[in-house]
Amino acid sequence: MSKNVYVTPSGKKLVTVIPGDGVGPEVVYSVQRIIAAAAAPIEWEECQAGARVFEQGIPSGVLPSTIESIRKTRVVLKGPLETPVGYGEKSANVTLRKLFETYGNIRPAREMPGVPTLYSGRGINLVIVRENIEDLYAGIEYMQTPDVAQGIKLISRMGCEKIVRLAFEFARSEGRKSVHCATKSNIMKLTEGTLKRTFEKAAQEYPDIEAHHIIVDNCAHQLVKKPEQFSVIVTTNMNGDILSDLTSGLIGGLGFAPSANIGKKVAIFEAVHGSAPKYAGKNVINPTALIMSATMMLRHLDEFEAAESIENALHVTLASGVHTRDVIGDVGAASTTQFTDAIISNLGRSLPQWTLPERKPLHLPEMSLDLTSVADRCVIGADIFVESLLDPEELGASIAKLTSETPFTLQLISNRGTKVYPAIGAMTECVDQYRCRFLFKKTTKGLANTDIDAQIFDLVQQVATQHKWAHLEKLQRFNGERGFTKDQGED
Repeated sequence: MSKNVYVTPSGKKLVTVIPGDGVGPEVVYSVQRIIAAAAAPIEWEECQAGARVFEQGIPSGVLPSTIESIRKTRVVLKGPLETPVGYGEKSANVTLRKLFETYGNIRPAREMPGVPTLYSGRGINLVIVRENIEDLYAGIEYMQTPDVAQGIKLISRMGCEKIVRLAFEFARSEGRKSVHCATKSNIMKLTEGTLKRTFEKAAQEYPDIEAHHIIVDNCAHQLVKKPEQFSVIVTTNMNGDILSDLTSGLIGGLGFAPSANIGKKVAIFEAVHGSAPKYAGKNVINPTALIMSATMMLRHLDEFEAAESIENALHVTLASGVHTRDVIGDVGAASTTQFTDAIISNLGRSLPQWTLPERKPLHLPEMSLDLTSVADRCVIGADIFVESLLDPEELGASIAKLTSETPFTLQLISNRGTKVYPAIGAMTECVDQYRCRFLFKKTTKGLANTDIDAQIFDLVQQVATQHKWAHLEKLQRFNGERGFTKDQGED
């Protein structure tokens, strides 16, 4: 993987370091000490993001100088960032991921020596590969009525292609033999289904790796029941957020949960846990998550020997019974500094019974993603979302009358995804947002797009003479396939 690493005049690799908020500076300093002791050729460029930047009135929580540093170094080690309540805008964490298109979130969950859990001895060693940019976390939301909110779930074939290939390539880099794709495609056949279809197609190019699809709720069930059956799980953004927190609970908690945010040009390494402000400055926090994130960073920078040395020293330290308070409580717990000192003293040592996998550089192939070829594209109607306090029969009669002279037929009206007009006997408790589905009475083949749009806009105007409308969607067919879902109860 070509990383365009910035090398300083002294021959060291320059990394942007963001100490972060709360306990962030303490765990970052721990990592910096360990990396220096391991003689890894790393130089740091310290930058700011998070709460202190929000306080300066910068809505993104990220300084322009920080953005410039990341553009230069292409690699970031980041402490946890706080998103203050009452000022600022979106999370600074999300801002950084979006700005640098770090589309893949890699979160390993591996049993650690000397860390007692309900699953000790089961050999848990799995990785969640989570899409990091799209899905509901695109954050596109609207209040369609005063009481009904809408969130748009965006899934692109490009986003699916990138995350699926990252999962397979990561599996190869660590000598892993299987990848599971976890989706809710049995319900969301277009959005989650896009990931499933992309996964199954890409899997043909990786014959050396077993490929399995699994429904995400079953995946959660199986992770609790038999987590050792999994190696790599690739999934969408929100599913990955939930599953990766679940897997950290299997191995001892967020104190042992590292992560890497991987993009084509930039990689950001961070612990999963938050800023924990109530522990800030007390020298009690467990730095393991960020230490493990840093070993991922070192491997990204092709510093495999230093990464292995640090990981082995961490294992020796944990196995010897040196633990922070999150593992054993306050009595006898090591401070952050003492834990760091112990790891440094154990550099060069390893546990024979706790061997590390032979890892190779992660290869991200260049992808030239062609858009889907559409030989036949046809607009067959439109969905208009309206706000109304009428019951379905009254609303249906009104809208049917208003639109009777248009080129459309009112096919149905639904409420929260269930057909309520014409009545089908369902006992649906309706809210004040309805979806009205209109189909063209005649085919639109041969009509210009401007003519089709004009007819749809006229339809909206007719509805708007008596009803509030909030949202409009075209109903299309692509290559003969329906590009929209049906409602419950729709023929």
